[in-house]
Amino acid sequence: MSTADGSASGAPGPDELDVRRVVQVVITRRGGEEWRGSGYRVSGNAVLTAAHVVRGAVSVTLRFLTEDGDVTELSGEPEPLWEDSDVDVAVLKISNDPGGSGLYAAEVPPVRYGLITQPVDCDALGFPKFKLRPDNASSELNRTARYRDSHHAQGKTTPWADLRKGTLEISVGAPGPDPEGRSPWEGMSGAAVWSGGYLIGVVSAHHLTDGAGRLTASRVQRWYKHLTQAQIDQLGYLIGLPARAVHLTRLPPPPPHPPPAEGDPAEALADEVSKQWRKEEEQRRVHDPFPLPVRFRCTDRNVFDNWANIRRLPRGAAATPLPLDGELDQIVDAYTFVPSGRLVVLGEAGSGKSILTLRFLVDWLDTRTPGDRVPVIFGLGSWDPAATSLRDWMCAQLVRDHPFLAAPAARGGNLARVLVDSGRILPVLDGFDEIPSGLHGMALKALNQATTMPLLLTSRPDEYTKAVNGSEDSDVLTAAAVIELEDLMVDDYAHYLIRASRTIREGGADRTVWDAVLARLREGPYTQGTANLAKVLATPLMVSLARTIYSDAPRRDPEKLLHFPTPEALQDHLLDAFIPAVYSAAPHDDRDADSPRHRRHWTPGQAQHWLGYLAAHLEKLKTHDLGWWQLGTTMRRSTRMLVIGFLAGMALGVPTGIGNLPVDLIATTRGLGFAIVRGLLVCLLHGLVAGLVFAFVYEFAPRGAAAKPSTLRIQIFGETRRNGAEIARRFILGIGFGAPTAVVLVLMDRLIVGPLGFDDGLDGGLRGALLFPVEIGFGAGTALAVMAWLETPIDTTSAISASDLLRTNRKNAFVHMLVWLLVLGVPAGIAMGFAPGRLGGFAPGPVLGLLVGLVFGIEGAFAGGLGYGLSFTAWGQWAALSRMWLPLTRRLPWAVIAFLDDAHDRGVLRKAGAVYQFRHARLEAHLAHVHRARQDSTGRGVHPVGKPGTMGERTSVAMDTAISDRR
Repeated sequence: MSTADGSASGAPGPDELDVRRVVQVVITRRGGEEWRGSGYRVSGNAVLTAAHVVRGAVSVTLRFLTEDGDVTELSGEPEPLWEDSDVDVAVLKISNDPGGSGLYAAEVPPVRYGLITQPVDCDALGFPKFKLRPDNASSELNRTARYRDSHHAQGKTTPWADLRKGTLEISVGAPGPDPEGRSPWEGMSGAAVWSGGYLIGVVSAHHLTDGAGRLTASRVQRWYKHLTQAQIDQLGYLIGLPARAVHLTRLPPPPPHPPPAEGDPAEALADEVSKQWRKEEEQRRVHDPFPLPVRFRCTDRNVFDNWANIRRLPRGAAATPLPLDGELDQIVDAYTFVPSGRLVVLGEAGSGKSILTLRFLVDWLDTRTPGDRVPVIFGLGSWDPAATSLRDWMCAQLVRDHPFLAAPAARGGNLARVLVDSGRILPVLDGFDEIPSGLHGMALKALNQATTMPLLLTSRPDEYTKAVNGSEDSDVLTAAAVIELEDLMVDDYAHYLIRASRTIREGGADRTVWDAVLARLREGPYTQGTANLAKVLATPLMVSLARTIYSDAPRRDPEKLLHFPTPEALQDHLLDAFIPAVYSAAPHDDRDADSPRHRRHWTPGQAQHWLGYLAAHLEKLKTHDLGWWQLGTTMRRSTRMLVIGFLAGMALGVPTGIGNLPVDLIATTRGLGFAIVRGLLVCLLHGLVAGLVFAFVYEFAPRGAAAKPSTLRIQIFGETRRNGAEIARRFILGIGFGAPTAVVLVLMDRLIVGPLGFDDGLDGGLRGALLFPVEIGFGAGTALAVMAWLETPIDTTSAISASDLLRTNRKNAFVHMLVWLLVLGVPAGIAMGFAPGRLGGFAPGPVLGLLVGLVFGIEGAFAGGLGYGLSFTAWGQWAALSRMWLPLTRRLPWAVIAFLDDAHDRGVLRKAGAVYQFRHARLEAHLAHVHRARQDSTGRGVHPVGKPGTMGERTSVAMDTAISDRR
């Protein structure tokens, strides 16, 4: 049958109810009164039962049965290992050594725990009163011995009964009435309730008013709401309970999905999103030392829809509110409990909305199966509902952050459009309050047009309330339940701050820098400063800042936090001290320490100045998304045109002037002086033409405020190509751009260079004047068409970080230059190498062809490739403004990406797909304010950085402007 340790074939596995582990619990209370209950052995020496069964016990006997009906009695400790009366659960310890008791070996298969989301079948095995039987085999004289036999109760349960109490209602076969008028189910309390092989509850009561066919059980899922994390951790150690409710198995299991098709974009997206946000969670140190216990509840504000709509009930059905209160790790449970799949999360600035959305996404992906929706976080601050539909905007964001979704789909459009339209995306819309206030109503209307789209939306309460109730035509978000985040209490963050601090040993006792401050917050004396600190630390953002400033750094005393006159002054102090604190130490993430960029160290003053510039840049753009391709776009238009025009002019003028030297020296007899002067003249004139043309194109080409980064890469071999229409469009664009420019260059040479006496006789006469614009126009068109043909969407193995997207765009730019070199250089070399007659004093042939082809190719590469890149591509703009002009003017460091990555490693910035964001909009607004104030005080836009004491040493900055922050 089985061995003593249950390991032989035929032994129940971890997902089966094992009759040999079912226990009848017999206790003796003071006065000799006996009580009986049921239980289940969940580990080697632990029995799970109901708390009220063992309350007041002075002795405990545990009776085990076998399939053959044999009974084994073991002693139990009268003091439970663990108990809680709120959830009515206790864990008993078996006194006897299980290892020496045959079937009751030390090791037993683990129990698995579940939660129900739909009505399910269930069963429980226990010892109720109606199974009381006479023991005819008893040898006792003058008394009738009796025993209780086991009863296997089989029935059904539903998640929608006993919602207010949070218990399970189990419908079973009703026994007959008890002859003594008591409950026939006495003794069943403590029995484990199973469904599909998972423990979902513990029988706790029988309410006579429910009838004989109803039992009540303590629901495992609700334990996470009523117990502290420390209690959950204890149960995890004793009975194997998962650390978070999201790890409970959902019952009934979802129908099996067909295996995802190879190359399924939804599965590739889920993998990318999971990797990205798990790394971000680690970077934010959410679990160091443990997550703050952020709580939420159903809001009391008048901002939600009718509960019948939220619950998708049929017409005429009675609707009651859903019990959605919970903690951070229960957000997925709360969301899945909403039948409409539409949930709004309200929270004040810094209350933890960002962490909640991150927790939701990671927990959802933990339990996601192939075919389920993929949660994606979208920052609503970049959505203009007046200009772009919700679905179009989501598609654009997906392509930006996951470039492989730009690949064309079989039925038209791209993969991003297919995923959005087919309902494969679960939008997590973060920051409704970031949409300009005048567009809130329009945004709500757009969201209500997608009434069947599941979503999770976050907002600050006042902005959302105003949007919902602000005018006569305002409306709630259709079918959406609304929860609101609660403030933290002292006990919520006390252990967090203590465990995040280093231990100080004095006089044999251990303490931390926070002990005295926390004692004042708990016990007093209460002063205005104490009240201010308690109010400020009610938000996770401020707790996190306080931890960084005082717990992570030695020799800093948080007692000064008790002496600020107002909560605002205290908040400003924490925001102001944050940057100096994080830049006084090495970054947290040292995984790339061998990379040169991670060995750079910036002073707090430098970091404060550069971050202030970035914050002010985002403020001008009215966005929180920091894209490398947008850096510099808030500079004056004239400055940008001058920088781009100058570099583009240099790109054509310098190679052209230098290229004239060997040609004139070899093909003419004018000498070195003539070649140099003519080269300088050509450099100046051609550069002037190119500069004016490219500056004009840069500023007035219809491409928005900034060129967007390419989501394409260069691929020579492969099947995914641009369609013919795009290739033709690029070809026509090249002709329209190249031919007129060439005409202007010819006129410059004929009308200015020649009359000045610097005609070298190599212009080819009338034939050259006519062929040159044709060659340049055709060559430019061909170069752009070839590039269009070579471009293919970035594949799913490519990273989605900002630096990797920049690297891809830089490679594209260099390939662009190579294509221009070949397209212009090779035909020119062939034409000149096989041209009839002589050109000046130089005979045609391979040498002439090589020389002319090389000159034309290099000029084409720099003038066409680099000039085009500066004016039309995101990388060109980045190279001109962010890598040259902004560092030269000391607004940013030379190694911009290295600085941004370092700021991310230090926890100042966070990554969201291809963009960076400040860790919190409150910090962004504060840095922008300080930057503006310093600009006003110095009277200029450039601040001297790198000097000791220039920035970051202040303790408080009064913020006299309204701060628009996200959390």
